[in-house]
Amino acid sequence: MPYPDRFYPVVDSLAWVARLVAQGVGTLQLRVKELDDSQALQLVTDALALVKDTPTRLVINDYWRAAIVAGAQHLHLGQEDLADADLTEIRNAGLTLGLSTHDDAELETALAARPDYIALGPIFPTTLKSMRFAPQGIAKISEWKKRVGTIPLVAIGGIKLEQAAEIFAAGADSIAVVSDVTQNPDPDARVRAWLDHVAAAA
Repeated sequence: MPYPDRFYPVVDSLAWVARLVAQGVGTLQLRVKELDDSQALQLVTDALALVKDTPTRLVINDYWRAAIVAGAQHLHLGQEDLADADLTEIRNAGLTLGLSTHDDAELETALAARPDYIALGPIFPTTLKSMRFAPQGIAKISEWKKRVGTIPLVAIGGIKLEQAAEIFAAGADSIAVVSDVTQNPDPDARVRAWLDHVAAAA
């Protein structure tokens, strides 16, 4: 099974983790900001319990120390988090590592860390958080895929299911999805549609 899966939802609560695990999502990321160390450890521990004995791979965003202590297997870091992280400790713990990138300088930084995947974004405008980077557009996916080579490239930022075929055709190996699931009027149906789409294209 490729990692991360071609459909890669990013959610912000244990309730969402449980909901997506129940639907058979292969890879999902838990991204919750502004937690202290004890809160982070509790969250990661509880989330790992939800995916135990399921096929779902849980990626922990940011809290690398909690991920190591709780026995997580997968980690994602933004550039700010990467600057504060101990990559040797992360690797020694056996964690896979995904990294966010938004421009050429960040890509160079990410490649130097030898990650298991690289995320590029935002592809389209996103309302979820204020971005200091302009939308990259689909053409940038093809350019960056040539540069990262065999490292999986994850496209993120404002992507909807209707754009998935074009994103994959441009060279993305995976699409990280946030609002198209979490803000959808029928999230469960949307998840099923995504899963059907990537299964049909496989």
